[in-house]
Amino acid sequence: MAARTKTKLRTYHATMVVTRTEEWCVEASSAEEAKALLAAGEGHRCHLGDAVQVEFDQLFDSH
Repeated sequence: MAARTKTKLRTYHATMVVTRTEEWCVEASSAEEAKALLAAGEGHRCHLGDAVQVEFDQLFDSH
């Protein structure tokens, strides 16, 4: 039986660009006001959504 060569595994780190959908909440007196507030960055995230796109950006090799 032939001897197996064991390959040493290394850990690589990368940056990934992730696009996800999230549900945000804001208190407002009308739908129009809510849209304006959310567009201005007001409100808060109610639920973390699913990732809808993941794209490789850059690999970091420390060796």
